[in-house]
Amino acid sequence: MTDGHSSPAHEAAPASTGDNTAAPVPADVRAHGDHHTPSHPQGLKEQDSAERLTPRPTFMEHLVASRDAQFHLDRRDSSELDRYFHGPRDMEKHSKWPIFMRMHGSVTPKMILPMIWIAGWSTAITCISKYLHDLSIDNILLTVLGFVVGLALSFRSSTAYERWADGRKYWSQLIQTSRNLARTIWINTGEREGDLGKEDLLRKLSAMNLILSFAVSLKHKLRFEPDIAYEDLAGLAGHLDTFARDAHDRSVITPRRKSLWKSAGEYLGVSFAESNPRKLIKRSKKPLGHLPLEILNHLSTYIDSCVANGTLVSTLHQGQAITLMSTLNEILTGTERVLDTPLPTAYSIAIAQISWIYVLVLPFQLYGALKWVTIPASMVAAYIILGLATIGSEIENPFGQDVNDLPLDTYCRQIAIELDIITATPRPNVDDFMTRADNLVLFPLSQSGYDEWKDRSVEDIRGALRAKVVASPAALGSDGSTVVPSITTQTKQSV
Repeated sequence: MTDGHSSPAHEAAPASTGDNTAAPVPADVRAHGDHHTPSHPQGLKEQDSAERLTPRPTFMEHLVASRDAQFHLDRRDSSELDRYFHGPRDMEKHSKWPIFMRMHGSVTPKMILPMIWIAGWSTAITCISKYLHDLSIDNILLTVLGFVVGLALSFRSSTAYERWADGRKYWSQLIQTSRNLARTIWINTGEREGDLGKEDLLRKLSAMNLILSFAVSLKHKLRFEPDIAYEDLAGLAGHLDTFARDAHDRSVITPRRKSLWKSAGEYLGVSFAESNPRKLIKRSKKPLGHLPLEILNHLSTYIDSCVANGTLVSTLHQGQAITLMSTLNEILTGTERVLDTPLPTAYSIAIAQISWIYVLVLPFQLYGALKWVTIPASMVAAYIILGLATIGSEIENPFGQDVNDLPLDTYCRQIAIELDIITATPRPNVDDFMTRADNLVLFPLSQSGYDEWKDRSVEDIRGALRAKVVASPAALGSDGSTVVPSITTQTKQSV
C-alpha cells in the first residue's frame, strides 16, 4: 500500500457473492482464460481434469494483469515531453529555475497559436495603415474597454480559483476523515480470542482497504473513469459486488493511442482536438452504478458487523464511526458539486468574446502612437489578457489531468502510506509506554523517569510542576539573564 497500489494486504481474492456462488465474470475475461477444445472425447476428459487441478486466474488477477501490462507499455513508449506537459505536477520535485522562466505548469504552450494569430493580425493592420490607408482610431477605447475586460477577467479568475480551492478543501477533509476512521477501526475496535481474533484482524485490514479504495474510486469518478480495473483500484475493490465490476470493459482501460496531431492539438489548446471527458461513460452499454457510494455501503456494513459481534462496544466510538461515514458521503457530494457546476456557459462565452474583441481592436488604437511597435505591443497585451483567461479555464475543473490540477494521485498515495503506518503496529498498550523507565515525565526540568517519580508523593509532583513554570525559559529576561535566579536555582536543586 505504500505506493498507492496494492500491497500483500491488498492481494486479490476469489470473487464471491453472499450465497457462496461464484460471482459473474464478464465474457471478455472468461474468453481470455479459455483454451482450444480437442475434438475427441478423451481430450475433453484430459482437459477437464487438468482444469480442475490447475487453479484458474481470478477475475481481479485478469484486471490487474491487463492494466499493469498497459501501464508499463505506456510508461515505456511515452516521451519525456508527454510526461512533462501531461498530468498534475509532482509536488516532490523542485525546480531551481526562476519562476518566470519555468515552463512546467505554464499556459505558454496553449498561447502559441493565439500569439501567432495576433502577430499576423497586428502586422496586417500595421502594414495597411502604413502603406494603404490609416486605420488608427482614438485610444480612448483602451480606457473604456480595458475596465470592462479587467472586470471580466477578475470574475473569471476568482470563480475558477474558488472551485480549485473548494476541491482542495474537500480532499484535505477526505485525508483527515480517512485518518480518523482508520484509527477508530484499528485502535478502538477490539479483537476476539483464538481464530476469531485472526478473523477480526483480517477484517480490519479489509476495512482499511475499503477506506483507501473509497479515495481511489472517488479520484477515478471525478476524472470520468468508470471502470474498476485500474491498477490502483482493482486489488482494493475488485472483489466487491458492484455495478462497475459487472460493466467492466477492457477497451476502457486500454484505449487507443492518440495520434501525433491529436496529442499536439491538446498541448496547444486546440478545442477541436479535445475529447469529451465523459465519452467513456456515454459509451457504456451497462449500468455503471456509483462505485464510491457502493464502497461506503460495504464499509457501513462492516461497522454494523463490529457492533453486532461486540468488537466495537463503546457507543462513543460507534457514533464516531457513523459520523465519519456521513462525512465521507458529504465529501463525495461536495466534490461532485464542484465538478458538475462549472461557470455558466453564457458567462464563459461572453468573457472569451470580450477578451478577444479587446485584443483584436488593440492594433487600431496603438498604431497612431507606436507605429511599427504596434506589433510587439499587441502581442504582449494579448499574452497577458488571453493568458489570464486561459488560466481560469484550465483550473475550473481541479480534478482533471492538467498540470495545474490537484495531484489526486499524490493524495491517494498519502492516504495509503498513512494507513500502512497505522496498521504497522498493533494497538498500543498503555502500560507499555506510560510506565517505561525512560519516560521523562517532567522533562526538561528533571531527568528522572516514571519509576522514580512514582515513588514520590503527590505534593512533590505538584511542587515540581509549579517549579517547572518558574524555571521555564519564559522566566528569562530578553538578554538571557534569569529574572528570579534564587528561586530557579533552589527549585532545580530540590528536584
